[in-house]
Amino acid sequence: MNTKAAEELPAVSVIMPVLNEERHLRTAVRRILEQDYAGELEVVIALGPSTDRTDEIAAELVAEDPRVRTVPNPTGRTPAGLNAAIRGSRHPIVVRVDGHGLLTPGYIGTAVRLLDEMEAANVGGIMFAEGETEWEKAVAAAMTSKIGVGNAAFHTGGLAGPADTVYLGVFRREVLEKQGGYNEEFVRAQDWELNYRIRQDGGLIWFTPQLKVTYRPRPSVRALAKQYKDYGRWRRVVTRYHRGSVNLRYLAPPAAVLAMLLGVMLGAAVHPAFLAVPCLYLLGILAGAAVGGRGLSVRARLQLPVALMTMHLSWGFGFLTSPRSLARRVIGSRTPAPMTRASEAGRAEA
Repeated sequence: MNTKAAEELPAVSVIMPVLNEERHLRTAVRRILEQDYAGELEVVIALGPSTDRTDEIAAELVAEDPRVRTVPNPTGRTPAGLNAAIRGSRHPIVVRVDGHGLLTPGYIGTAVRLLDEMEAANVGGIMFAEGETEWEKAVAAAMTSKIGVGNAAFHTGGLAGPADTVYLGVFRREVLEKQGGYNEEFVRAQDWELNYRIRQDGGLIWFTPQLKVTYRPRPSVRALAKQYKDYGRWRRVVTRYHRGSVNLRYLAPPAAVLAMLLGVMLGAAVHPAFLAVPCLYLLGILAGAAVGGRGLSVRARLQLPVALMTMHLSWGFGFLTSPRSLARRVIGSRTPAPMTRASEAGRAEA
């Protein structure tokens, strides 16, 4: 790319909220810095109170490359870290990356081009789950199958087009500032909630399978169950906070949990025929795992049904048990204030 073309490219800020990411942080930052993007680039890492070597690794990355710097995130919450990194960044395009997310080649250049071509507020693509251990490979297969996550394009792929939400996202800064950034009350589901506000304001969320971010799944059943319980818990909060945002896809896991509970209870108290409901669910999981597990090792294939059921039941349980008090607290919170434009000073110095 010639110098003139490079000068015309918008500068990009990559923001990363991290907490206990010693396993993946260095690789994630390297994938960013190795992007073939001729425009100016910076990486702003929001450091939560990690208990591993994350802070030490971040300090090494800052010392090794002047494009990398850190800002504090004392709460450790993802939306607070994202907002801290946005405030600490300078450039007109903001790319969100997680500490365990690995950008694929050409990601930033493609996203910047599509933002302009589609006149979008946010563009994003596929959460490409890829495991390292046999369990993680089973979870990755579950997270990229329709039986595991429904028809969500950012999990399973699909045609480019407008979307309700996308994985992570590449934003115009003015859009984030207008919306007041992420709502920090949403410990989970903050991406979906922000994209909902952007869409309500007339902004276009654009999905494209051209954009992929490699995602490392949770390393244990317990960690996966907690992740999906939190997803369900906070999705219920979103539906209470934004009336009319309910999607039938999100009602499937809680409906499955209720159906199985009723089936077991009625099977024990009324007639064994009601046990057909949980049995049919289990058969469906085994059939889905047989199809979705093609190409996996025997060990990973045996763990795939466990991963699928953990995701479904944890998500459904979290949705059903999400307390109204949590939604009331969020609803009663102050509407996110406009982002402080401390970045203006940074841009003036650049």
